[in-house]
Amino acid sequence: MTVQEIIDKYYPVGTLRRDIYVKHCQQVADKALDISRRKGLELDEEDIVTGAMLHDIGIFMTNAPGIDCHGELHYMCHGTAGAELLRREGFDERFARIAECHTGAGITADEIAASGHPIPVKDYIPTTLLERLICYADKFYSKSGEMKEKSLERVRLSMSKFTPATLARFEELHAQFE
Repeated sequence: MTVQEIIDKYYPVGTLRRDIYVKHCQQVADKALDISRRKGLELDEEDIVTGAMLHDIGIFMTNAPGIDCHGELHYMCHGTAGAELLRREGFDERFARIAECHTGAGITADEIAASGHPIPVKDYIPTTLLERLICYADKFYSKSGEMKEKSLERVRLSMSKFTPATLARFEELHAQFE
């Protein structure tokens, strides 16, 4: 299955959900490509685009009516659900891992246990260069509202609402990519 085929399968043409999904993922892809080129990262550009276009594949399974997603899962589950879907559909594990660990600036087992998030308690921390790049680029775009690029200060504020460790992980990503 190709990236386009999986998007077509779960995000039907003519739906608001698809329009939001494709726009958001393309924004993330464009930012990640720009960073990779500017920093001279040794990453395959096709992998960057694939990772960006698939990182949020699980949102349709969540209950997020504001972005036309009417599933049953809590939004926090979109990464793990998306990773499971990508594995079932035969995608390479590196793309499943991007979906699984892009939430926030990564999330630890301790943070999940303390917060009660409805996902399996384990570490979901982006570790490879590709995982880290997509996670970082994703933080600058929302799937709601005007969908314009967020300022660095706005991203920092958003990350600080989770835990101090989340903000610290984001700052590590920022230092690496900017």
